[in-house]
Amino acid sequence: MPASTPPRSLWPGLLLAVLGAIGFSGKAIIVKLAYRHGVDAVTLLMWRMLLALPFFLLMAWWAGRGKPALTRRDWRDVAVLGFTGYYLASYLDFAGLAYITASLERLILYLNPTLVLLISVLFFKHRLQARQVLAMAISYAGVVAVFAHELSFEGRSTALGAALVFGSAVSYAVYLALSGKVVQRLGSMRLAGLASTVACGLCIAQFALLKPLAAAAVPEPVLWLSLLNATACTVAPVLMVMLAIARIGAPLSSQIGMVGPMSTLIMGVLILGEPMNGWIVVGTVLVLGGVFLVSAGKR
Repeated sequence: MPASTPPRSLWPGLLLAVLGAIGFSGKAIIVKLAYRHGVDAVTLLMWRMLLALPFFLLMAWWAGRGKPALTRRDWRDVAVLGFTGYYLASYLDFAGLAYITASLERLILYLNPTLVLLISVLFFKHRLQARQVLAMAISYAGVVAVFAHELSFEGRSTALGAALVFGSAVSYAVYLALSGKVVQRLGSMRLAGLASTVACGLCIAQFALLKPLAAAAVPEPVLWLSLLNATACTVAPVLMVMLAIARIGAPLSSQIGMVGPMSTLIMGVLILGEPMNGWIVVGTVLVLGGVFLVSAGKR
């Protein structure tokens, strides 16, 4: 951001970044509320993606106007990224939320920058710096603190849920690590629309293969929650974060995104009645501190 840019001009981008982070974080709250009506992850994910599909198709069409048609290579890359970043990551996340609190789920997902860093080390010959090692140690210590606290109350279900959500974080980290060159070719909004459309098709197909058609008949509150999830917690945050990056840049948008775990923690306490104690606060601070150090190291 140029030094001459008036501070006032930052506010639209800052506000978009904050709202986008809160919107993404609200997904876990909505999923936990829907589970109270007896719906399962496959059905809930199908409704979310079915309702979001028209928006993603519109996004892909809008971003692709006047652009060259996709090649076979483009379609292959879109299919891979749609599977890892939006389908598999979403399914594992939804499945894990059946067993753990929204607060722990958000902390595990917030390890994404550290996972991308590890993937870069393993597959792209990136060299770790001492600061990055320290940052990862701090972040994972925070997750372990909250995990150990929940494990003492919930037992094996916490371990299963944490493993599923961690798998979701790994899947999305793979998406982030692989998407760089594709974004350069297709553009971020076009890629997001296309990859999300692929994921929508996979989620709907998964439901059709695993469930009878009658399973789509869910309680009315689940439909409203799914619509809210599809719009306010899926499509809208994607657009808001993209607009924020265009206005204030990716580093500042990423830094502001740290309000996400805190907003999940607050909403979990106020809406879901989840516990609030010293372990959770300390774990959250450690995770945010470690991720900040990783992000600062990149910049």
